Amino acid sequence: MRHLFLTIMLLSSCGRKNVPGGPPQAGVPEVSVVTVQPRRVALTTELSGRVAAFLTAEVRPQVGGIIQKRLFTEGSDVRAGEDLYQIDPSSYQAAHDGAKAALAKAEANVTPLRVKAGRYQELVKSEAVSEQDYDDISAALKLAEAEIELARAALENARINLAYTKVTAPISGRIGRSAVTNGALVTASQAMPLATIQQLDPVYVDVTQSSTETLRLRKALEKNPRGNGGGQAKVLLMLDDGTQYPQPGSLKFTEAFVEPSTGSVTLRTLFPNPKLLLLPGMFVRAVLEEEVVEQGLLVPQRGVTRNPAGMAMVMAVGAGEKVEPRVITVDRTVGDNWLVSDGLNAGERVIVEGLQKARPGTPVTAVPFDDKPQVSPATTPPPAADKK
Repeated sequence: MRHLFLTIMLLSSCGRKNVPGGPPQAGVPEVSVVTVQPRRVALTTELSGRVAAFLTAEVRPQVGGIIQKRLFTEGSDVRAGEDLYQIDPSSYQAAHDGAKAALAKAEANVTPLRVKAGRYQELVKSEAVSEQDYDDISAALKLAEAEIELARAALENARINLAYTKVTAPISGRIGRSAVTNGALVTASQAMPLATIQQLDPVYVDVTQSSTETLRLRKALEKNPRGNGGGQAKVLLMLDDGTQYPQPGSLKFTEAFVEPSTGSVTLRTLFPNPKLLLLPGMFVRAVLEEEVVEQGLLVPQRGVTRNPAGMAMVMAVGAGEKVEPRVITVDRTVGDNWLVSDGLNAGERVIVEGLQKARPGTPVTAVPFDDKPQVSPATTPPPAADKK
C-alpha cells in the first residue's frame, strides 16, 4: 500500500506540471507590461497666479468739505452714477448763486451798449459822430460781451463744484468698506480714497511664466489654434483647496516685456465669475491647454530609465517573448507618463514592473500591468449588515 500511494502522488505531481496555463516554469521571470496604444493627449501647462478684479476704481472727493451722509451699504453692489456720499453743499450753493447773479449783471450791462453801438453805426455814416467815438463804443460792447462769457464760465464751474458735493460711483461693482464716517472732513487732493469699487464678473487671473516657456507656448498656439477665436488658449483653474473651478477661461494677452530680475512674463487670463467665487488676491493655479496630440504615445514614468549616455530608454517584450532595450525620445511629462515622440510603435509592450529581472535578450513571461492598489483580506472591511 505504501508503494502504491507514492506512485499515485508522483503521477499527480507530474500531471500538474504539464497543465497548460499553469504557473511559469522555474527560471523564466514574470514581468508586468503596458501595451502602448495611440490616444488623444491634451498638452497643458500649470502656472501659479492670483485673481485680479476686471475693473477697480477708488472713490475720491473732487471738492473739499464735511461729509454729511454716507448713502450706501458697505459690501453691497452699486451702479455707475449712484450717489455714495453727500458733502455739505452750503458754500458751493452760495458760490453758484453768486455766479448766476454775476452773469445776469453782465447780460444787463451789455444791452444799452449794444443799442448805443447800433446808433453810432448809422451816425458815423453821416459824420454826426466821429469814428473815434464809434470805435470806443464798439470796443466797450466787445468787452461787455466777453464779460458775459466769463460769467457763464464761472457759473458752469460753480455748477460743477456743487454737483461734486454728491460723490457718485465711477463704475458698477461691489463696494468695500468706507474709510470715512459722517462728519469727517475731506479734501479734493487727499491721498486716501473714501472707498474702493471692484467689478468681479468677469475677473482676471494673472500668471507668470518664464520667457523660454512663453516662446514655446506661442509656437504651440500658432501651430494648433484651437482657442475661442483668435488663437486664444483654453484655460482651466485649480483653486487653493485643490478643487477645479467649474467654468473655463481664456488666455487674453501676454505682456510685451520680460521682467529683468526674474526673466518671467506675465500672462493675463479671463474667467467668468457669476457667483463671485473668485476674489481679488486669491491664489490659484491656471492650467493652460497648449495643443492636442491626436495620436500620442504615453509610457508610464516608472518604465523609463536612462542609459549611461543619459538617453531615455525602455525595456520592451519583443519577438519570442524576449526582452529588447529601446532608446526613445521623450517630449514632456503628461501626468505620471512620458509623451514619446520616437523609438516606440503602437501595440508594443513596455515593461513597467520587474525591470530588475528583465535582462536584454532573456525570455520573460509578460502579464498585463494593473496599477490598482491591492487590498489585503486583513484590511478588507466587513460587509454591511442587512437592514431589516
